[in-house]
Amino acid sequence: MANKTDSDEAPKKKPRIERHVAVWVLMAMIVTGLGGWGVTNFGGNVASIGKVGTVEMPAQDFARSLKQALNNFSRQFGTELTLEQAQSMGMDRQVLQGMVLRTAMDAENARLGLSVGDTVVADQVKSNKAFQGAGGFDRVAYSTTLEQNGLTEKTYEAGLRSDIARQILSGAVTGGLRAPVALTDAIYAYRYETRGFSVVQLTEVGLPASIPAPTDAELKAFYDAHLADFSRPAGKKITYAALLPETLAPTMIADDKAVQDLYDSRADQYQVPEKRLVERLVFPDQALADAAKAKLDAGTSTFEDLVTERGLALADIDMGDVSAVELGDAGPAIFALTAPGVVGPLASPLGPAIFRMNGILAAQNTDLATVKADLVKEVQLDAAKKAIEAKVEAIDDALVGGATLEDLVKSEGMTLVATDYAPGADDNDPLAADKAFADEAAKIAVGDYPEAVALDNGGLVVLREEAELLAAPVPLDKVKDKVAAAWHTDQLQAALAAQGNAAVATIASGTSLGAFGVTSVTPPVTRDHQLTDAPAEVMTAVFAMAPGDVQVVSVPGWVGLVQLDQVVAATNDDSTAANRDDIAAELRQGMTGDVNDLYGQALIASQTVKLDQAAINAVYASFR
Repeated sequence: MANKTDSDEAPKKKPRIERHVAVWVLMAMIVTGLGGWGVTNFGGNVASIGKVGTVEMPAQDFARSLKQALNNFSRQFGTELTLEQAQSMGMDRQVLQGMVLRTAMDAENARLGLSVGDTVVADQVKSNKAFQGAGGFDRVAYSTTLEQNGLTEKTYEAGLRSDIARQILSGAVTGGLRAPVALTDAIYAYRYETRGFSVVQLTEVGLPASIPAPTDAELKAFYDAHLADFSRPAGKKITYAALLPETLAPTMIADDKAVQDLYDSRADQYQVPEKRLVERLVFPDQALADAAKAKLDAGTSTFEDLVTERGLALADIDMGDVSAVELGDAGPAIFALTAPGVVGPLASPLGPAIFRMNGILAAQNTDLATVKADLVKEVQLDAAKKAIEAKVEAIDDALVGGATLEDLVKSEGMTLVATDYAPGADDNDPLAADKAFADEAAKIAVGDYPEAVALDNGGLVVLREEAELLAAPVPLDKVKDKVAAAWHTDQLQAALAAQGNAAVATIASGTSLGAFGVTSVTPPVTRDHQLTDAPAEVMTAVFAMAPGDVQVVSVPGWVGLVQLDQVVAATNDDSTAANRDDIAAELRQGMTGDVNDLYGQALIASQTVKLDQAAINAVYASFR
């Protein structure tokens, strides 16, 4: 089993308090220029990848750590990472950094004479769930598990002994750390202070005058000032030959049996039985059910009262819309009702129950003739997809034989289209929304050998790039409506902000906030409160204002007036002790991380680190 890193030994909750910690400067210098990945089967006489002081770094340990890191990240991303992907994220460097640090700590423990006895190691082995059987520690499971992971008992126990010793050393370095009381109090006061405020959103309806339509000159000026917003990105001039299901479908014969089979397969959709909206209140026994029904009949309790007495809510007893078959033995009585009402007690799978019927849903019987036209189209579309799939081999063979897109139009009935393709452009060809088309368009280049590409919609396309297209503004006449809409939005934002600024002055003279629109009042909340009807900038403004202040908040698409109504200091009593303890724990965690970082740097700086590049490369090569 590979040695654990510090992060493996004690997973840390991410501190909410920002920490400025020392970085691994020395480690970065050591591993500059290294990269690559490996697995444990690298063979040869490679026993060590280097040493720290006099302590060797076994190549097998390094390989296992790499493999473990790669597996962990692969599980996290949901796909197996390649060597190049892992290298681009710097995971190989992180593993090497961790191994150098662990070895430096081992060297320091050796210097201090710090170790643990066999009893401690044995206790750790016996408590590991991986080695447990029905009666506790299983000696066979222990040996088998280690063997499956390429470890001997001696190697595993030596690594475990080192892990425990490193924990002791780290604990000795950071064990006395305590969070400063003043800092804890300051963060607590900041985090748990609450503020109540009122908000009025300003809208176009409330403007004293509507925004006039822009003149051509105004549109041109706005267009010129925002050319980047009305430009096509760089792209490609593409010609493609396509065979699409929707184009081919009308030519396909829809077999009557296929249409009937499709209709029959949807019997639950076309033949819906009569249903009832039902609530079912179940009782532990018949006597309680009878007593409840008696109170209901006497008018001393309502159905809702009975539900409450059972400690339930209406949502707990709602069965939704159900058929007579789904109601079982209770079905006939409930379906005998011709209007909403209550029946029971009746038998149910959960015990005697009182049922309330709230509505009748008529049966829906849709015959084949009603939906036949739609089903025929589906059958034709499916047949078209199969016909296209059958043509793939012939089209591939034609391309290999030197056929052009124009040839395919003649021989295979494909449609030839010329388009200016640019990712994200509004006027893209409709096929550009197909991921397979977009992926192929992104990678092809002028002169590339054309290939048949299966589209996500069941179609087939062959692309050819004619030329590269540079980014360029779209002519104003082609985006005039878009420019006009953007101009209106810009003018509206400015007009609302101006109205808000004028309102602030009016409110300062004694006018109420409510005079400017519907007021939304928020009771005291902490600064991390998330608003549903206003942008986050409102919360930022609120916690920078003084009580009674009114401010305009203007962000794209939203303008409003915000008034701070009250500031409530964080409560300081026994009920808040847990929150203070959490903050202190976060601070201590951050301090522990900083001290461990600095101590690790000091350990490495105090010892000679030698890396065998050839051995490291051998481990990397084994992963390819």
